[in-house]
Amino acid sequence: TADPPARVADVACGVGWAAIAIARAYPRVTVDGFDLDASSIDLARANAAEAGVADRVTFAVRDAADPVAAGLYDLAVVIEAIHDLSRPVEVLAAIRQMLRPAGVALIADEKTEDHFTAPASDAERLYYGFSVFTCLPAAMTERPTAATGTVMRAERLQSYATEAGFGGFERLDEPALEMLRFYRLTP
Repeated sequence: TADPPARVADVACGVGWAAIAIARAYPRVTVDGFDLDASSIDLARANAAEAGVADRVTFAVRDAADPVAAGLYDLAVVIEAIHDLSRPVEVLAAIRQMLRPAGVALIADEKTEDHFTAPASDAERLYYGFSVFTCLPAAMTERPTAATGTVMRAERLQSYATEAGFGGFERLDEPALEMLRFYRLTP
């Protein structure tokens, strides 16, 4: 069956690969990608043109915490970015506002253990390394900052989502994905 027309927001889209993949997989969907980094947005536009989806995928430089028109999107995706944000609750609140009443936010982030247990798993040791050298410094460029870091446990994300106004939170475990975990947030 044909997919229904839908509007998707790719928040913190980087160079646009997720938005492009969504547009390729669902030909009747339009995708708007947002990112703070102008050079990433320039690359995303070029990537969409090269992929042949520029007619349905747009990209703009925008702070993800800035509100957009309410109820505009059926789906908002955030791929490996919430833990990098200085203000994750503000961003999630903006996402909550941009969703239609039956809309969904799909968050992908590193698959972490539910609780820290010493010694940390090999994956969590790797994540802590990323956190110290990349993710925390990026998140701490603004004040105030949540300074979440790469090892964001499900409980922390659920707390952020609840504070941002989401009523539903579901952890979507996919055993085949060793490094990523998905979460579904609903109004």
